[in-house]
Amino acid sequence: MGRELLTGFRPRRDRLVCIDSDGCVFDTMELKHKECFCPAMIKHWGLQPVSKYARRAWEFENLYSKDRGQSRFITLYRSIELLKDWDEVKEYGFVFPDTQALGRWLSEAPVTSNQALEESDDPVLQRTLKWSLEVNERVADMVYGIPPFPNAREVVTALSSQADIIVVSATARDALMREWEENGLLDCVSLICSQDEGTKRECIQAVKDHYGPDRVLMIGDAPGDLQAAHDNGALFYPVRPGDEIGSWKEMRETYMGQFLDGNYRGESEDMLIRRFDRCLPLLPPWKEKE
Repeated sequence: MGRELLTGFRPRRDRLVCIDSDGCVFDTMELKHKECFCPAMIKHWGLQPVSKYARRAWEFENLYSKDRGQSRFITLYRSIELLKDWDEVKEYGFVFPDTQALGRWLSEAPVTSNQALEESDDPVLQRTLKWSLEVNERVADMVYGIPPFPNAREVVTALSSQADIIVVSATARDALMREWEENGLLDCVSLICSQDEGTKRECIQAVKDHYGPDRVLMIGDAPGDLQAAHDNGALFYPVRPGDEIGSWKEMRETYMGQFLDGNYRGESEDMLIRRFDRCLPLLPPWKEKE
C-alpha cells in the first residue's frame, strides 16, 4: 500500500470527513494499551524491575495526556523518557535500555513504520521492531467484538451518504480493516490510511485539495488530531476522552447538520475545542506533586 494509496485517491462527493479510529469511533484504547502495547513494552525493553511505574507512564502518555493518539513509536520513546525522569524510579538505580537510536530514527526517518524498521540492522531499532510486531500479534489475538461508541455508527452512516469518509489513524492497517469490517462499516469508507501511509497531517494534506473551503472535517479524540486538521485548514470535531458517548450524541443531533450546511466553523468549533482542551493534562500526576 503506502503513499500510492493517497495519490490514487479520487473523490466521489464534494465533502470530506476524516475520522480517527481507536478511542474515537471504537472503544479500543484501554484494551489495546493496557493488554497489548504496555505488556509487550515491559517484556521487550526489560522494564520488569520497574513495571509498576512503566505501566503508569505508558497509560498516562497514551490514554490520559495531551500526547494521546500519537504514533506507537513516538509514545514508546516518550514513555521511556518519562520513566527516566521520574524521581521515584531514579531511587531504584535502574539501568534503562539504550533508546538513542530510536530517538534519532524518529527525528530523521521520512516514514516511521514496521517496514522502515525492517530496513535497519541497528540493534535498538530491531528491538523496536520486535516489540511492534508482538503488539500487532497481541492486538489480533485480543481485540475483537468491540462495537462503535453509541451514536458513532449512525453518524458515520449518515455522513457517508453526503461526504467521502477517510479513516486517518496511526494504527496498523490489518487492525483497522478488521475493526471496520466486523462492524459492517467498511462500505461507508472511501479510504483507510494507516501508519504506513504517513502521519495524519500528511494524509489529510494529500487529499484535501479535492474539496472546497469548509468542506473538510476531521473527527478525532486527541490533540494531535486537532493539530493535523488545523495545519491543513480543515475543521475539527472533538470526541472528548471520558465523554465519548456525549460527544457522538451531540454530533448526531447538532453538529453534523451544521457541518453539512456549512455553518460549523466559528463559534461552535471554538467552543467545542475549548471544552476538549480541558479534558487532558499536560503533566503526569507525579510531576504535579513536585
